[in-house]
Amino acid sequence: MQGYSSSSSSSQIFRTLFLVVPISLFSVLIFFSVSLKSIPQPLSSSSPSDPYLFPSSTIHHTLFLNPNSSSHWDPSSFPSPPSIAYFISGSYGDLDRIQRLLHAVYHPKNFYLLHLDRFAPQRDRDELAMRVQEVSVFHAARNVFVVGKADFAYQKGSTFVSTTLRGASILLRLAEKWDWFVNLSAKDYPLVTQDDLLHILSYLPKNLNFVNHTSYIGWKEVRRMKPIIVDPGLYLQEKTDMFRVAQKRDLPRVFQLFTGLSTSILTRELIEFCILGSNNFPRTLLMYFANMPSSQLNYFPTVVCNSKQFKRSTINGNLQFTASGNQSRDVFPRPLDVDDFNGMKNSGAAFAAQVTDLQVLDHMDRHLLGRHFGQLVPGGWCIGDYVNGTCSSWGDADILRPGEGSKRLEKHILKLLANGAFLSHQCQVE
Repeated sequence: MQGYSSSSSSSQIFRTLFLVVPISLFSVLIFFSVSLKSIPQPLSSSSPSDPYLFPSSTIHHTLFLNPNSSSHWDPSSFPSPPSIAYFISGSYGDLDRIQRLLHAVYHPKNFYLLHLDRFAPQRDRDELAMRVQEVSVFHAARNVFVVGKADFAYQKGSTFVSTTLRGASILLRLAEKWDWFVNLSAKDYPLVTQDDLLHILSYLPKNLNFVNHTSYIGWKEVRRMKPIIVDPGLYLQEKTDMFRVAQKRDLPRVFQLFTGLSTSILTRELIEFCILGSNNFPRTLLMYFANMPSSQLNYFPTVVCNSKQFKRSTINGNLQFTASGNQSRDVFPRPLDVDDFNGMKNSGAAFAAQVTDLQVLDHMDRHLLGRHFGQLVPGGWCIGDYVNGTCSSWGDADILRPGEGSKRLEKHILKLLANGAFLSHQCQVE
């Protein structure tokens, strides 16, 4: 706490806090409520769909790259592939990165909402929408959408959380059936194919949340928990600096703070709990974090670990590879380079954070995803030839062709669940 030499100074600070905090809380509620307007109607099961991607047959099966693995199999013995709702966000200069990431994580079973925040010019959003319209399978699957009216998303403020929740709420409205929600930055990139990921997730309970979390705050208490800020994205139309208050606040006593990483893999049930549920805790937490720096690192970990219905089904790991520099100072992971490639591959993670080097991206495309420049990652649904583009023609989207990436991912998840690690690392108060 900062000391003051006179009572008048203290009363001035008190008046400042009295005005700043309620205004900011009111702003975040208005921001979130306005963002829910003018959302398209959901895609119901009765809506017309491509008969080749989504045939009427209810049989689902998997094609393994190793012919010995599929010599004797019963199609009905394989679980139905799940569906993932991706919210992919970027900022100024991220147009090409978002397009490349979309191509790398695309699968007709999933849904995708793309958001370029207001730091990017409107022409970039228009260009992104045009590029989406040019891909034939996006039309056939009707599962890629672009946010036209963008929001500010200050990474060191609370608008990042409100923007993510807005994206999740839109995806709830757009699609009636998806199982997990994944928020990715334009600087993230997959380490496995979607066939690998969907294949492994199909064998897991659909109530599992993958959230990095810890109650140990350490140095973050002074730098990220107690400071008070006002995010200008909540109430201003133009870019400006963050407003900081000299006074600090105490940590909460009615709930336990947890911190983690900004990317999580969350169940639809949890998303509905945060946005549509009758329990007021997620909204109370949203207001509390409205004035906290880097609140996106704390919101979902704190929600799941303070909710009885989710804390016992939360895995302490978000299936993302990160490389941090100075842990005592760095808030976000450092950018990955070529020297990190083997570590990324051997980690068994599904995604990597902070991949901005084009050489690294090309290496990942070539050696992990089998993706050629400008094309989608081939999957079991792709039946075209190499000359015309493997995914230029398509078949049943329920056919998966998992590869080596699925084995690495399976090993990683089993490690998270084995030898009591699941419970011993689950929402523990340190």
